[in-house]
Amino acid sequence: MTQTVKIFDTTLRDGEQAPGFSMTEAGKLKMAHALAALKVDVIEAGFAAASPGDSQAIYRIASEVEGPTICSLARAAKGDIEASAKALKPAKNRRIHVFLGTSPLHREHKLNMTPAEILERIGSMVAYAREFADDVEFSAEDAIRTEPGFLIETLSTAAQAGATTLNVPDTVGYATPDEIYQLFRQLSQKVSRPAGVIFSAHCHDDLGMAVANSLAAVRGGARQIECAVNGIGERAGNCALEDAVMALRTRRDAFGIATGIDTTKIMAASRTLSQVTNTHTPRNKAIVGANAFAHESGIHQHGVLRNRETYEIMRPEDVGLASNQIVLGKHSGKHALKARAAELGYTLDGPALEAAFVRFKAIADEVGLVDSARLTALLSEEAPGTHDPDWRLSKLEIRTPLAANAHPVARVELEHVTRGRISDLAAAPGALDATYQAVSQIMDAPARVADIDMQYIAAEAEEAGADGQGADVLVELKAEAFGEIFTGRARARDIIPACVSAYVDALNNALAVQRRRAARATAAA
Repeated sequence: MTQTVKIFDTTLRDGEQAPGFSMTEAGKLKMAHALAALKVDVIEAGFAAASPGDSQAIYRIASEVEGPTICSLARAAKGDIEASAKALKPAKNRRIHVFLGTSPLHREHKLNMTPAEILERIGSMVAYAREFADDVEFSAEDAIRTEPGFLIETLSTAAQAGATTLNVPDTVGYATPDEIYQLFRQLSQKVSRPAGVIFSAHCHDDLGMAVANSLAAVRGGARQIECAVNGIGERAGNCALEDAVMALRTRRDAFGIATGIDTTKIMAASRTLSQVTNTHTPRNKAIVGANAFAHESGIHQHGVLRNRETYEIMRPEDVGLASNQIVLGKHSGKHALKARAAELGYTLDGPALEAAFVRFKAIADEVGLVDSARLTALLSEEAPGTHDPDWRLSKLEIRTPLAANAHPVARVELEHVTRGRISDLAAAPGALDATYQAVSQIMDAPARVADIDMQYIAAEAEEAGADGQGADVLVELKAEAFGEIFTGRARARDIIPACVSAYVDALNNALAVQRRRAARATAAA
């Protein structure tokens, strides 16, 4: 029978307290629902004693989120434990997580306590927490830099006082995988504990080894991993949930350990976190980055088109993606170009493929990535006049009402060579949202903005305007329309017109592709 390891998610506590990742109460609740859908075992919802806002967020999560155990962090102090118990009261399954520093550095410089006082405090506070919850976790803060003999004493004391989980944190991300493995083996053999009490690993990524250390801890006997979505957390972050879970799943032959995670919800959880923290995931982030299942190299693309296992050790569907991405760029080869052209309704063989490939390489060298619209334009060069003239932004007005419950209203005017100028109005919670809605109404192209990348390039001093200012705003926008992502680009003096013009450009590209596909379908019929 395959053994299992619990996934303890601390995105809402250790992750949220890191600079740049603060969340509102509503954001925390939304993220907690995403974690519940992911089927994590434990959600550490916050630190109840830290602030009234944190306590209220824990209480709402405990009231509204079902499935996982809901946990609150608490220092080894009665006030903290009572605050956690109060915040967790509505939860069907609750855990109080008590921590106390145990290393010489913490004992002497932070706590000013003797080893004997540390042991007494652990025993009394864990026992006190058990009065409010049957599930109590104890963390020996800075465990890795604690003397092994004393660490064994502290964990044994916590277990005898009623702790059901014994957490061994690498608080400063100092350990190596070999050290972690040996430590957990030693603890498994020497810590006195009742049956059923498990060890947990909480690893930080200061030296880039949080995931490797967590997996080494599992090999050494840990049966809980503490982690965060996208690896967020103090300083360099925590063990990334998606990395650890997919490593255990993909290399089950090496670990022989399973989790209860629904891996198809990983991308959804990652995107929810990005939304509620307004922080983009790096493109090269393992598992959830935009490049994780994308291929531009011609050699790789050829292999993946023949058999995806040539360069993919996981299926994108397993983490919640519809498919991998064959990205056309300057490193792409003829096989990828031919395959993508076929999807757009073009058959390329022999001289036609050779000619198209030369034109494609020239464009790729200029713009980097070649999206569907650019490729359609390239492949249609032999039949000019097949595309309607593009729309362009002519005028933009935004009115922001004074009433708190009213939405901004945008009036957009677009110009089309054959249809002239057309304007429309739209209201939405945000000014840009209103303008995008008005543009979509005019162009009859419903779409959703997926990403905006903006660069503000200041003018040289001698080129600045009379006000001393002057700049170019460069915007690249990705919009999802007709089930596909299209890119739009624009340059302007001001931010909002640049964003709107980029949206118009993206929808122009989307409509061009749709027209070409319709024409091909008609011709085929």
